Amino acid sequence: MGTLSSVELEQTARQLAGDRFDDYAVRGFRRAYDEYVGRRRRSVSAVTVIADGRAYPSLYAGILDPGTKFTTGELRLEGPSASPDSWEFLAPFSKIVFQADGAAELHGPDHGPPRRAIARFLLREHYLVRSRTDDAPGGPGGPRFPSLVGTLPEGVAICRSAPLLPFEAAILLYLADGRARFEIDLVHSVLLCDPRAGRLAAARRVSRPSRLSWGLDQKIGRGHLSLLAARCLELLVESNGLSSIDLSHVFGGVREIVDSALQALVQQRYASFDPRTGLYRARLEAFLPESQVPAPVAEAPVRPELRTGVQELIAAADARATCPLCGKPRPMGPHTSLLCDECAEKVGIG
Repeated sequence: MGTLSSVELEQTARQLAGDRFDDYAVRGFRRAYDEYVGRRRRSVSAVTVIADGRAYPSLYAGILDPGTKFTTGELRLEGPSASPDSWEFLAPFSKIVFQADGAAELHGPDHGPPRRAIARFLLREHYLVRSRTDDAPGGPGGPRFPSLVGTLPEGVAICRSAPLLPFEAAILLYLADGRARFEIDLVHSVLLCDPRAGRLAAARRVSRPSRLSWGLDQKIGRGHLSLLAARCLELLVESNGLSSIDLSHVFGGVREIVDSALQALVQQRYASFDPRTGLYRARLEAFLPESQVPAPVAEAPVRPELRTGVQELIAAADARATCPLCGKPRPMGPHTSLLCDECAEKVGIG
Protein backbone atom coordinates (compact mmCIF):
# COMPACT_ATOMS: atom_id res chain seq x y z
CA MET A 1 0.00 0.00 0.00
CA GLY A 2 1.60 3.23 -1.11
CA THR A 3 0.97 6.95 -1.00
CA LEU A 4 -2.00 8.30 -2.92
CA SER A 5 -1.03 11.23 -5.08
CA SER A 6 -2.99 14.44 -5.41
CA VAL A 7 -4.15 13.35 -8.87
CA GLU A 8 -5.51 10.03 -7.56
CA LEU A 9 -7.41 11.75 -4.77
CA GLU A 10 -8.79 14.30 -7.22
CA GLN A 11 -10.21 11.43 -9.23
CA THR A 12 -11.77 10.02 -6.07
CA ALA A 13 -13.35 13.39 -5.26
CA ARG A 14 -14.66 13.75 -8.79
CA GLN A 15 -16.29 10.32 -8.63
CA LEU A 16 -17.96 11.21 -5.35
CA ALA A 17 -18.95 14.81 -6.08
CA GLY A 18 -19.55 14.82 -9.82
CA ASP A 19 -20.20 18.33 -11.19
CA ARG A 20 -19.80 19.91 -7.76
CA PHE A 21 -16.06 19.23 -7.99
CA ASP A 22 -15.50 22.28 -10.21
CA ASP A 23 -12.30 24.30 -10.72
CA TYR A 24 -12.99 26.20 -7.48
CA ALA A 25 -13.23 22.92 -5.52
CA VAL A 26 -10.08 21.59 -7.22
CA ARG A 27 -8.04 24.57 -6.02
CA GLY A 28 -9.39 24.16 -2.51
CA PHE A 29 -8.58 20.46 -2.50
CA ARG A 30 -5.00 20.96 -3.75
CA ARG A 31 -4.36 23.56 -1.09
CA ALA A 32 -5.71 21.26 1.66
CA TYR A 33 -3.73 18.29 0.32
CA ASP A 34 -0.45 20.22 0.21
CA GLU A 35 -0.97 21.55 3.75
CA TYR A 36 -1.66 18.07 5.08
CA VAL A 37 1.30 16.40 3.36
CA GLY A 38 3.56 19.20 4.62
CA ARG A 39 2.61 18.33 8.21
CA ARG A 40 3.35 14.62 7.85
CA ARG A 41 4.43 12.90 11.08
CA ARG A 42 6.50 9.81 11.79
CA SER A 43 4.74 6.50 11.31
CA VAL A 44 4.75 3.21 13.19
CA SER A 45 3.66 0.80 10.47
CA ALA A 46 1.87 0.42 7.18
CA VAL A 47 -1.75 -0.71 7.51
CA THR A 48 -4.16 -2.83 5.50
CA VAL A 49 -7.88 -1.99 5.42
CA ILE A 50 -10.36 -4.86 5.26
CA ALA A 51 -14.10 -4.19 4.89
CA ASP A 52 -16.80 -6.86 4.85
CA GLY A 53 -14.09 -9.50 4.51
CA ARG A 54 -12.39 -7.91 1.49
CA ALA A 55 -8.97 -6.21 1.52
CA TYR A 56 -8.68 -2.83 -0.19
CA PRO A 57 -5.55 -0.97 -1.31
CA SER A 58 -6.83 2.06 0.65
CA LEU A 59 -9.89 3.21 2.52
CA TYR A 60 -10.82 5.34 -0.49
CA ALA A 61 -11.20 2.25 -2.66
CA GLY A 62 -13.75 0.90 -0.20
CA ILE A 63 -15.58 4.23 -0.09
CA LEU A 64 -15.87 4.26 -3.88
CA ASP A 65 -17.33 0.73 -3.92
CA PRO A 66 -21.09 1.24 -3.35
CA GLY A 67 -21.53 -2.44 -2.57
CA THR A 68 -19.27 -2.21 0.48
CA LYS A 69 -21.31 -1.44 3.60
CA PHE A 70 -18.43 -1.53 6.12
CA THR A 71 -20.66 -3.59 8.41
CA THR A 72 -17.53 -5.31 9.66
CA GLY A 73 -13.93 -4.31 9.21
CA GLU A 74 -10.35 -4.88 10.19
CA LEU A 75 -7.25 -2.75 10.45
CA ARG A 76 -4.12 -4.86 10.23
CA LEU A 77 -0.54 -3.72 10.70
CA GLU A 78 1.99 -4.69 8.04
CA GLY A 79 5.56 -4.81 9.36
CA PRO A 80 5.27 -2.73 12.56
CA SER A 81 8.26 -0.68 13.60
CA ALA A 82 10.77 -2.46 15.81
CA SER A 83 11.66 0.76 17.62
CA PRO A 84 9.94 0.95 21.03
CA ASP A 85 10.06 4.73 20.81
CA SER A 86 7.57 4.59 17.94
CA TRP A 87 4.98 3.01 20.26
CA GLU A 88 5.40 5.58 23.03
CA PHE A 89 1.96 6.68 24.32
CA LEU A 90 0.31 3.96 22.17
CA ALA A 91 -1.11 0.55 23.12
CA PRO A 92 0.79 -2.00 20.97
CA PHE A 93 -1.42 -4.17 18.78
CA SER A 94 -1.31 -6.36 15.69
CA LYS A 95 -4.85 -5.79 14.42
CA ILE A 96 -8.20 -4.27 15.34
CA VAL A 97 -11.37 -6.14 14.38
CA PHE A 98 -14.54 -4.04 14.08
CA GLN A 99 -17.89 -5.73 14.58
CA ALA A 100 -21.37 -4.96 13.31
CA ASP A 101 -22.66 -3.77 16.70
CA GLY A 102 -20.04 -1.02 17.03
CA ALA A 103 -17.76 -3.06 19.28
CA ALA A 104 -14.15 -3.96 18.49
CA GLU A 105 -11.44 -6.37 19.53
CA LEU A 106 -7.91 -5.10 20.09
CA HIS A 107 -5.43 -7.89 19.39
CA GLY A 108 -2.05 -7.49 21.04
CA PRO A 109 1.29 -8.22 19.33
CA ASP A 110 1.70 -11.40 21.41
CA HIS A 111 -1.46 -12.93 19.86
CA GLY A 112 -3.04 -13.35 23.29
CA PRO A 113 -6.74 -12.91 24.10
CA PRO A 114 -8.12 -9.72 22.52
CA ARG A 115 -9.40 -6.81 24.58
CA ARG A 116 -13.01 -5.82 24.01
CA ALA A 117 -13.90 -2.19 23.43
CA ILE A 118 -16.46 0.19 21.97
CA ALA A 119 -15.10 1.63 18.72
CA ARG A 120 -15.70 5.04 17.19
CA PHE A 121 -14.05 7.01 14.40
CA LEU A 122 -13.17 10.69 14.41
CA LEU A 123 -12.79 12.22 10.94
CA ARG A 124 -9.80 14.31 11.94
CA GLU A 125 -8.20 16.10 8.97
CA HIS A 126 -10.28 16.13 5.82
CA TYR A 127 -11.37 18.10 2.79
CA LEU A 128 -15.05 18.85 2.42
CA VAL A 129 -15.93 19.43 -1.24
CA ARG A 130 -17.13 23.01 -1.64
CA SER A 131 -18.04 24.29 -5.06
CA ARG A 132 -18.12 27.90 -6.22
CA THR A 133 -21.89 27.88 -5.71
CA ASP A 134 -21.51 26.60 -2.12
CA ASP A 135 -19.24 29.49 -1.13
CA ALA A 136 -21.03 32.19 -3.11
CA PRO A 137 -22.82 34.93 -1.11
CA GLY A 138 -26.17 33.50 -0.12
CA GLY A 139 -25.12 30.02 -1.22
CA PRO A 140 -25.80 26.83 0.76
CA GLY A 141 -22.26 26.76 2.15
CA GLY A 142 -21.94 22.99 1.96
CA PRO A 143 -23.38 20.32 4.25
CA ARG A 144 -23.29 20.44 8.05
CA PHE A 145 -22.77 17.47 10.33
CA PRO A 146 -24.06 16.97 13.86
CA SER A 147 -20.81 15.17 14.70
CA LEU A 148 -17.62 13.94 13.07
CA VAL A 149 -17.48 11.07 15.60
CA GLY A 150 -19.39 7.87 14.83
CA THR A 151 -19.20 4.23 13.91
CA LEU A 152 -17.29 3.09 10.84
CA PRO A 153 -20.44 2.83 8.65
CA GLU A 154 -21.53 6.30 9.79
CA GLY A 155 -18.15 7.78 8.92
CA VAL A 156 -18.16 6.19 5.47
CA ALA A 157 -21.72 7.43 4.89
CA ILE A 158 -20.59 11.02 5.59
CA CYS A 159 -17.67 10.66 3.16
CA ARG A 160 -19.99 9.42 0.41
CA SER A 161 -22.85 11.86 0.90
CA ALA A 162 -21.02 15.12 1.70
CA PRO A 163 -18.76 14.29 -0.15
CA LEU A 164 -15.72 14.42 2.10
CA LEU A 165 -12.17 13.15 1.62
CA PRO A 166 -10.62 12.06 4.94
CA PHE A 167 -6.86 12.62 5.10
CA GLU A 168 -6.54 11.36 8.65
CA ALA A 169 -8.89 9.56 11.02
CA ALA A 170 -8.57 8.71 14.70
CA ILE A 171 -9.72 5.30 15.91
CA LEU A 172 -11.14 5.67 19.41
CA LEU A 173 -11.38 2.49 21.48
CA TYR A 174 -13.19 2.81 24.80
CA LEU A 175 -11.77 0.04 26.98
CA ALA A 176 -12.65 -0.96 30.52
CA ASP A 177 -9.59 0.86 31.88
CA GLY A 178 -9.64 3.93 29.65
CA ARG A 179 -9.60 5.10 26.05
CA ALA A 180 -6.96 4.21 23.43
CA ARG A 181 -6.50 6.55 20.45
CA PHE A 182 -4.82 5.57 17.18
CA GLU A 183 -4.39 8.04 14.32
CA ILE A 184 -4.33 6.67 10.78
CA ASP A 185 -2.82 8.59 7.87
CA LEU A 186 -5.22 7.54 5.10
CA VAL A 187 -3.24 9.26 2.34
CA HIS A 188 -0.14 7.17 3.06
CA SER A 189 -1.98 4.19 4.68
CA VAL A 190 0.10 4.18 7.87
CA LEU A 191 -0.40 4.20 11.63
CA LEU A 192 1.05 7.45 12.98
CA CYS A 193 3.18 7.93 16.07
CA ASP A 194 1.62 9.83 18.93
CA PRO A 195 2.65 13.51 18.63
CA ARG A 196 4.06 13.37 22.19
CA ALA A 197 6.49 10.54 21.38
CA GLY A 198 10.05 11.71 22.03
CA ARG A 199 8.87 15.23 22.88
CA LEU A 200 7.11 14.84 26.22
CA ALA A 201 7.96 12.61 29.17
CA ALA A 202 5.64 9.60 29.29
CA ALA A 203 5.29 10.07 33.06
CA ARG A 204 3.32 13.27 32.44
CA ARG A 205 0.47 11.34 30.87
CA VAL A 206 -2.56 10.76 33.09
CA SER A 207 -5.05 7.99 32.28
CA ARG A 208 -8.68 9.10 32.28
CA PRO A 209 -11.88 7.01 32.53
CA SER A 210 -13.58 6.09 29.27
CA ARG A 211 -16.70 8.03 30.25
CA LEU A 212 -14.71 11.27 30.50
CA SER A 213 -12.87 10.55 27.23
CA TRP A 214 -16.22 9.90 25.56
CA GLY A 215 -17.43 13.35 26.61
CA LEU A 216 -14.20 14.92 25.34
CA ASP A 217 -14.51 13.21 21.94
CA GLN A 218 -18.14 14.35 21.58
CA LYS A 219 -17.07 17.97 22.14
CA ILE A 220 -14.26 17.68 19.60
CA GLY A 221 -16.52 15.89 17.11
CA ARG A 222 -18.78 18.94 16.83
CA GLY A 223 -16.09 20.58 14.70
CA HIS A 224 -16.28 23.92 16.56
CA LEU A 225 -12.62 23.86 17.57
CA SER A 226 -9.66 24.45 15.29
CA LEU A 227 -7.43 21.44 14.62
CA LEU A 228 -4.66 22.78 16.86
CA ALA A 229 -7.07 23.67 19.69
CA ALA A 230 -8.61 20.20 19.55
CA ARG A 231 -5.21 18.53 19.70
CA CYS A 232 -4.10 20.74 22.59
CA LEU A 233 -7.30 19.96 24.47
CA GLU A 234 -6.75 16.21 24.11
CA LEU A 235 -3.28 16.48 25.61
CA LEU A 236 -4.44 18.78 28.42
CA VAL A 237 -7.10 16.26 29.43
CA GLU A 238 -4.47 13.50 29.52
CA SER A 239 -2.18 15.48 31.84
CA ASN A 240 -2.14 17.44 35.08
CA GLY A 241 -1.22 20.61 33.23
CA LEU A 242 0.98 21.71 30.33
CA SER A 243 2.51 25.04 29.37
CA SER A 244 2.36 26.67 25.95
CA ILE A 245 6.07 25.90 25.64
CA ASP A 246 5.37 22.19 26.23
CA LEU A 247 2.66 22.11 23.58
CA SER A 248 4.58 24.15 21.00
CA HIS A 249 7.42 21.66 21.39
CA VAL A 250 5.02 18.72 20.91
CA PHE A 251 3.38 20.14 17.80
CA GLY A 252 6.45 21.88 16.43
CA GLY A 253 4.68 25.19 15.93
CA VAL A 254 5.16 28.82 16.87
CA ARG A 255 4.45 29.47 20.53
CA GLU A 256 2.21 32.47 19.77
CA ILE A 257 -0.06 30.29 17.63
CA VAL A 258 -0.29 27.67 20.38
CA ASP A 259 -1.01 30.45 22.90
CA SER A 260 -3.89 31.63 20.73
CA ALA A 261 -5.37 28.13 20.58
CA LEU A 262 -5.06 27.74 24.35
CA GLN A 263 -6.70 31.10 24.99
CA ALA A 264 -9.62 29.96 22.83
CA LEU A 265 -10.00 26.90 25.08
CA VAL A 266 -9.99 29.13 28.16
CA GLN A 267 -12.66 31.41 26.66
CA GLN A 268 -14.86 28.39 25.92
CA ARG A 269 -14.32 27.16 29.50
CA TYR A 270 -12.66 23.95 28.39
CA ALA A 271 -9.42 24.90 30.14
CA SER A 272 -8.05 27.21 32.81
CA PHE A 273 -4.75 29.05 33.14
CA ASP A 274 -2.66 29.31 36.30
CA PRO A 275 -0.51 32.48 36.05
CA ARG A 276 1.65 31.38 39.00
CA THR A 277 2.94 28.26 37.22
CA GLY A 278 2.22 29.12 33.58
CA LEU A 279 0.27 25.87 33.19
CA TYR A 280 -2.97 25.30 31.33
CA ARG A 281 -5.27 22.65 32.81
CA ALA A 282 -8.37 21.02 31.36
CA ARG A 283 -11.66 21.69 33.14
CA LEU A 284 -12.59 18.02 33.43
CA GLU A 285 -16.12 18.77 34.59
CA ALA A 286 -16.85 20.13 31.10
CA PHE A 287 -16.65 16.60 29.68
CA LEU A 288 -18.64 14.70 32.31
CA PRO A 289 -22.40 14.04 32.21
CA GLU A 290 -24.34 16.59 34.23
CA SER A 291 -25.33 13.86 36.69
CA GLN A 292 -21.65 13.34 37.57
CA VAL A 293 -20.61 16.97 37.93
CA PRO A 294 -20.23 17.80 41.63
CA ALA A 295 -22.88 20.26 42.75
CA PRO A 296 -21.54 23.58 44.06
CA VAL A 297 -21.48 23.80 47.83
CA ALA A 298 -24.34 26.02 48.90
CA GLU A 299 -23.62 28.64 51.52
CA ALA A 300 -25.54 28.33 54.77
CA PRO A 301 -28.56 30.66 54.83
CA VAL A 302 -28.12 33.78 56.94
CA ARG A 303 -30.40 34.04 59.99
CA PRO A 304 -31.30 37.72 60.53
CA GLU A 305 -32.05 37.24 64.20
CA LEU A 306 -28.64 35.62 64.75
CA ARG A 307 -26.90 38.42 62.93
CA THR A 308 -28.70 41.01 65.07
CA GLY A 309 -27.69 39.16 68.24
CA VAL A 310 -24.07 39.10 67.21
CA GLN A 311 -24.09 42.82 66.39
CA GLU A 312 -25.54 43.56 69.81
CA LEU A 313 -22.80 41.54 71.49
CA ILE A 314 -20.14 43.40 69.51
CA ALA A 315 -21.71 46.72 70.48
CA ALA A 316 -21.78 45.67 74.12
CA ALA A 317 -18.13 44.65 73.95
CA ASP A 318 -17.24 48.01 72.43
CA ALA A 319 -19.17 49.74 75.19
CA ARG A 320 -17.28 47.84 77.90
CA ALA A 321 -13.98 48.83 76.31
CA THR A 322 -14.58 52.55 77.02
CA CYS A 323 -15.91 54.52 79.93
CA PRO A 324 -19.50 55.62 79.17
CA LEU A 325 -18.89 58.96 81.01
CA CYS A 326 -15.53 60.19 79.79
CA GLY A 327 -15.06 57.88 76.79
CA LYS A 328 -11.53 56.95 77.72
CA PRO A 329 -10.37 53.42 76.74
CA ARG A 330 -10.27 51.05 79.68
CA PRO A 331 -7.29 48.75 80.34
CA MET A 332 -7.64 45.06 79.58
CA GLY A 333 -8.69 42.78 82.39
CA PRO A 334 -11.75 42.01 84.51
CA HIS A 335 -13.80 45.02 85.70
CA THR A 336 -16.42 45.26 88.41
CA SER A 337 -17.85 48.56 87.12
CA LEU A 338 -18.79 50.03 83.76
CA LEU A 339 -16.99 53.28 84.74
CA CYS A 340 -13.28 53.86 84.71
CA ASP A 341 -11.57 54.23 88.12
CA GLU A 342 -11.37 58.07 87.85
CA CYS A 343 -15.05 58.53 87.03
CA ALA A 344 -16.08 55.97 89.63
CA GLU A 345 -14.21 57.96 92.29
CA LYS A 346 -15.85 61.21 91.19
CA VAL A 347 -19.35 59.83 91.41
CA GLY A 348 -18.62 57.97 94.62
CA ILE A 349 -18.86 54.40 93.31
CA GLY A 350 -16.28 52.28 95.05
